Amino acid sequence: MDRLLDIPSHEARFAQRHAASSSAPTLPSAAALRTAASSLPSPSSPAYLTGAPASAVAAHIARDIVPALTGQNASARYFGFVTGGVLPLAEWADNVVSALDQNVQVHLPTQTAATGVEDAALEMLVHALRLERGGWRGRTCTTGATASNILGLACGREHVLAGASGEVGLTSMGHSSLSKAASVVGLGRRAVRELRLSDAEPWRFDLDAAEAAMQRPGVATILAVSAGEVNTGRYALQGVDEWRRLRALADRYGAWVHVDGAFGVFARALEQTEEYKLLHERVEGIELADSITIDGHKLLNVPYDCGMFFCKSPAIMQAVFTNPNASYLASSTSATIPSPLNMGLENSRRFRALPVYAVLLSEGRPGLAGMLGAMAQLSRTIAAFLRDSLHYELLPESSNAAEEIFVSVLFRAKDAALNETLVARINETRQMYVSGTMWRGKTAVRIAVSNWRVNVERDAAVVREILTCVAEGRVFDLGNC
Repeated sequence: MDRLLDIPSHEARFAQRHAASSSAPTLPSAAALRTAASSLPSPSSPAYLTGAPASAVAAHIARDIVPALTGQNASARYFGFVTGGVLPLAEWADNVVSALDQNVQVHLPTQTAATGVEDAALEMLVHALRLERGGWRGRTCTTGATASNILGLACGREHVLAGASGEVGLTSMGHSSLSKAASVVGLGRRAVRELRLSDAEPWRFDLDAAEAAMQRPGVATILAVSAGEVNTGRYALQGVDEWRRLRALADRYGAWVHVDGAFGVFARALEQTEEYKLLHERVEGIELADSITIDGHKLLNVPYDCGMFFCKSPAIMQAVFTNPNASYLASSTSATIPSPLNMGLENSRRFRALPVYAVLLSEGRPGLAGMLGAMAQLSRTIAAFLRDSLHYELLPESSNAAEEIFVSVLFRAKDAALNETLVARINETRQMYVSGTMWRGKTAVRIAVSNWRVNVERDAAVVREILTCVAEGRVFDLGNC
């Protein structure tokens, strides 16, 4: 523990925050994966579960397991999912969390500062995302977007339940976790209805259709708004005018408005400059929602797992999530912060707010904006290459202006045969990782830039060379970049 808290010994690691992009492989080699698989214990072995010295176990993990893990924290080009790396300071803070193993289920300010730190971290995030006008006195840390969406739909159901004979969730190209959340909270997956404005812009929310749906007698409505569609990164609502209309509809019909802003809401933290003007317009009005989902382990670059949930009504949160009849879990009578176990799903909770606190305190608004700006610039540089490419098609077809792009880039190969194997061939280089998806019934590739290590010039050059080699059937060589 003394070594962990010897801050000067960590300064070289902290300084890596502003170092050049790493050239470490993004994916492990096939040989490393085979070695890891063959090293795992077998129940048929005489030594199975007989125990082993700690040093031997550590050596096994370092030698056999670590080389077979993905490199999203070592390479800026882990693009397959919106999976940020871990900032050096956040890594250190997370090690402190493990070393001190705090209990943060109950707010006990005379015994630990943990819940006070969590509340401060969540308040800082509200300000970093320019959400102050929303209030957001109901808030908690979660495991991620799925848990946060469950909280949002549970609060929404509590709000709309009185006097309704049925419930319906309306969205447009909602994330799959919304259907899962609807199932968990008892609405059922069939309650989720997609109201897409058009085939050309399926991510946009059809407000006319939503209004018609809300007019049905005896039906309560939760409006789930996507702020960052998973494939394109686009926004269900186009700006404050649409948000004001949605808010007015929700107030008229007693609906709840929940935003799935896992990564897209971070556009609010970009510099307020001309190059990001359209993105700021897209996210203006989110503060009119009733609840918001945010992921810290995405663009904030804190360790897995970490999500946040914000709600304007702490009373509704406590009505849904209060843990009753456990006197030993009672907070101090003078507490000004509600106990986390009464604000979310978990009774047992990791102190995942400490890395969030460390990152926001260290980076501040300028550092966060700079980190997000580098991600946006790399995404836009890759998109520009694809737009001009003879081999690739930038998607979506009718709406791929640079100003619309935050951290997501969607594309496919023009050659149909190549397109079917494109994801595998890119990932075979081990220097870049992408995920496959479907767009308009055809295979497509998604790039999601989300790592603090981004070096726009260096990483763009590697991406261009990889995509060119794949298209031309050449072997990729990192030394050529």
